[in-house]
Parts: sequence; C-alpha cells; structure tokens
Amino acid sequence: MIAPIVRNLAELRTMVRQWKMAGEVVGVVPTMGALHQGHLSLVKAAKDGCDRVIVTIFVNPKQFNNPEDLENYPRTEEEDAEKLASYKVDAIYVPDGDEMYPQGFNTNVSVSGVTEDLEGAHRPGHFDGVATVVTKLFLQTQADKAYFGNKDYQQLQLVKRLALDLNIPIEVIGCPTIREEDGLAMSSRNLLLSDRARIKAPALNAAMVRAAERIKAGEDIAKVLAEASDEVVRAGFIDVEYLELRSVGTLSPMSEFAEPARLLAAANLAGVRLIDNIGVDP
Repeated sequence: MIAPIVRNLAELRTMVRQWKMAGEVVGVVPTMGALHQGHLSLVKAAKDGCDRVIVTIFVNPKQFNNPEDLENYPRTEEEDAEKLASYKVDAIYVPDGDEMYPQGFNTNVSVSGVTEDLEGAHRPGHFDGVATVVTKLFLQTQADKAYFGNKDYQQLQLVKRLALDLNIPIEVIGCPTIREEDGLAMSSRNLLLSDRARIKAPALNAAMVRAAERIKAGEDIAKVLAEASDEVVRAGFIDVEYLELRSVGTLSPMSEFAEPARLLAAANLAGVRLIDNIGVDP
C-alpha cells in the first residue's frame, strides 16, 4: 500500500506528534527523489531501527549552483511512491518550494571547515543549501534518527557537524554505498547517462580501487593519484575535478598514509557529473 503523501507541514507535525505521544521512535530518510536501491537501502535501515519512518522528497533549489542542473534533475514522484510501497513507510513528505521557502525566507545555515574544498570548492553555495534544507527537515519532521548514504561522504560529515553544533536532538546514521554490479555507485544522476556513457562510467570506481591498493602498498600518494586521474580521462571522462586522499574524520588532506582515510573523487562524463568515495584503511 502506498504511504500517505503529505505536502503540508501542519499535517506532518500532527502525525509526528501522535507518534511521539505513543513513545514511538521516528526515523527520516531525506531524498531528492528519483529513488534507486541506494535510497531504498536507507529506507530499510530506517525501518529496522525505528517505529515510524518518513521519507522526504524535495529537489532543493538552494543546493544547485547550476540552473540547468536543477532543471534536468529527474523528478519521478509517482514511481518513487510505488517503490516505497513494499517498505511500508509511514509518510512521504513532499513539500513544494513555497512550503519549504515561503515568501520572505532569508535564513542561511552555513557549516565551515569540512565544507570548504572538494565539493565545496567546485560547487559554490552547494553546502549552504544542503545545510539549510537538512536543518529545516530535521526540525519539520522532529525525527529521532536520520539516515544518509556514505556515497555523499562530505555531505554526511557536514550533517553530523551541524546536528552536533546546533544541538539538534537527532542521531545521524551513515549507511554503506550501494553499487551496481560493475562497481558504479548508485545515483539518481545515473539516469542522465547515455547508453554509451553508462558503459564507461564504472572506470571511475575501478581507477579508485586500484589507487587505494597502491596507496596501501606504500606507493607515493601524489604519483598514484595523478596516474589514477589520467586513467579516468583515458577511459572517456571529460575531466577529473578532484581525486584526493583525505582523513576520515576531518577530511584534511593526507600526504602520508598513516591512519584511516577516504579517497574521494568527482569527474565529468558526457555532461554528467559523477562523484564517488571509498575507504582506505592501513
């Protein structure tokens, strides 16, 4: 059965209030729709850990620095609701732009430190948009737990930081990246890839996996990353925006491999921007 689609904040809060009064644990899975198995794995984790689960669907204009990217982002609300039916979520919250950002809205949430390079450097204003909408969704849903994928690893660190800094009473839970059989990280943007580009797309993750093994074997980090970037371009990507080794906790750059790290990358393929990351443990 398809869960009720809630578009009004007052209606959502009435539902949540009743659940809270019954002592139930509420989980939220924030999404921008175009749901795939990665999203659905978060929904399953939420169902396993909570009494009630809200899935939010909102294509947030504030986190797009490219108007064309916003316009092209896939919107599949009906299909998304059908995919969620078998998970028996309790509500699908789909606010429109006026509900989320009413006339006169003039507040911006900004998290420094963890957001200042990587995605932050290549997408100006993106993380302010993420921080603002996530803060609103946390307060609107009043959830006890929130579920995010490790695929957007820098975003996950941002969300954990803002919840801690702003004393929002919510547990932020990171869940494993879900991949296609050929290694490509599942993403709503994959729907924008042509058949030809889709064949080339797994080369990014493959190059990252090889680079991680070389780094663990003690090879020079800068040399390995440069050669991995060249490998991705030779595979058909237009360019590599970044391919870097960062510390797990602070995302600070690493020139020596002596602690758990994360290899993060962003690259452009046939007009579609793909990101990925993998753990690199000593």
